[in-house]
Amino acid sequence: MNIDFTHHGAVEGVTGSCHQLHFGDGRSLLVDCGLFQGEEGGEDNLARHRIEFSLEGILALVATHVHIDHIGRLPYLLAAGFEGPILCSQPSAKLLPLVIEDALKVGFTRVRALIERFLTRVEDHLVPLPYGQWYALVDDVHLRVRIKLQRAGHILGSAYVEVDILDKAMSTTTQQAQRIVFSGDLGAPYSPLLPAPRSPYRADVVVLESTYGDRLHEDRRHRRSRLKAALERALADGGTVLIPAFSIGRTQELLYELEGLIHDGIKSKRTVGGRAWDELEIIVDSPLAARFTEVYRALASFWDAEARRRVAHDRHPLDFDSLYTVSSHDEHERTVAYLAKTGRPAVVLAASGMAAGGRIVNYLKAMIEEPRHNVLFVGYQAEGTPGRAIQRYGPRGGWVELDGERYTVRAGVESLSGYSAHADRQDLVNFIRRMRHWPRQVRLVHGDADAKQALKEALLAEAQQRGQAVEVVIAQ
Repeated sequence: MNIDFTHHGAVEGVTGSCHQLHFGDGRSLLVDCGLFQGEEGGEDNLARHRIEFSLEGILALVATHVHIDHIGRLPYLLAAGFEGPILCSQPSAKLLPLVIEDALKVGFTRVRALIERFLTRVEDHLVPLPYGQWYALVDDVHLRVRIKLQRAGHILGSAYVEVDILDKAMSTTTQQAQRIVFSGDLGAPYSPLLPAPRSPYRADVVVLESTYGDRLHEDRRHRRSRLKAALERALADGGTVLIPAFSIGRTQELLYELEGLIHDGIKSKRTVGGRAWDELEIIVDSPLAARFTEVYRALASFWDAEARRRVAHDRHPLDFDSLYTVSSHDEHERTVAYLAKTGRPAVVLAASGMAAGGRIVNYLKAMIEEPRHNVLFVGYQAEGTPGRAIQRYGPRGGWVELDGERYTVRAGVESLSGYSAHADRQDLVNFIRRMRHWPRQVRLVHGDADAKQALKEALLAEAQQRGQAVEVVIAQ
């Protein structure tokens, strides 16, 4: 059986993930269906979100995780007539309705009755799968297709997908299932809260993300040290550390690390600039992030061993004393004004993660021109987003446009790549290297051109060193 791929997104950049696996008999599987963001959306962003490919023969959608660039086109997919199951991990099944509800409010409607009706429809399609168990999608006289989800370590519920395809028309003596692996987004080892992903045993083809295919992250000890230094400056200067963070994943990981730093600071009775560590307020200004954090706490059984040990020692890494959650818009406006005018040291985590909208924009407008404040980036900033502009031009005294106005960047600007939820180049190479049986082909998606090219070269060099025959293709 000749399998084939069509990529409906994440081939020109890092957003809009949507990949179709064709089984060669008119049937296929869709893996992810995400929104395009930043310049990748183009001038007519709505046009990029339309489902312009045929849904005929698509048996199911597999959602690797619930970030908007992987599931944000789901409303468009259902509106186009998709009626198949939506397969995802058990934690993702809890989180996905929250993400879709937020997407509906932003892009479609705020009418509660319409939102509830759509969410009911989504939940009717959801099929939660446990990690590590095969799920039979097709098993007829001609074809058997099985799917297995494995932990990806990216955000809670994230998975990479193993697809087993057996053509029953083949001779029994040559009967061998083809194994296709879709990486989704892979997490970095030693990230807070989540176990690191383990490589699959074998694959014939791997569709591999390449977000950080051209760089290496700092190790956890180094990035934790830099995060601590940023907090110490805030304590000493009476400034605010602004962290644009995605509501799900990054926010919870940072809260975990911040709880650890504050716990250690209080335990050692250290002070900075005459201030104690318990004076540092940690503010989550995002109702959506707060709801995700509640679900994270409820799904603690999916945390890694280190996080569970903290809980066993009566610590609460996602619900500690100096953590405050801002809910209403009025409370948000008061918090922005209070932090901008006073010398109270604080850390603010607010969406969006690329500063392209949401409550973080109001904080930036109020504080980015004041040197005592700092902007700390902990994740990828797509081309064309305000986050990328601040990251690129801020250290040189440049400016950024926010809500149609220019603001000179006088606040400090730092980037901690080690807190990215994405694997770096070596992690991605290791994902392939640690497989017992290497794939014959690796298809690179979800990365800028330079990142994909760098990862391709690294994979080919590793293959040559190990005597492996593998084709590395930059997907189109």
